[in-house]
Amino acid sequence: MNARHLRVEGRVQGVGYRDWMVQEATRLGLSGWVRNLPDGSVEAVVAGPEPAVQALLTACRRGPTLARVDRIEESFVEPPDMPGFHRR
Repeated sequence: MNARHLRVEGRVQGVGYRDWMVQEATRLGLSGWVRNLPDGSVEAVVAGPEPAVQALLTACRRGPTLARVDRIEESFVEPPDMPGFHRR
């Protein structure tokens, strides 16, 4: 299982980005979590088979309709302990 830590910058708060990401990650069978950060970015940990992780990363670059993604910082991390994908 591969896991990534993401920090998504742009217009990603107040546009449904977290809920959209929960739906996409769940559809792809991934586990992890997503939350807003005080600086206006979104932070997430995603884990699962590499093809599914890559599919979510590709989708995250677009985001939901009202979002504007300017940058995504990505790093490898240990997979989360909890199954499923959750909004924090």
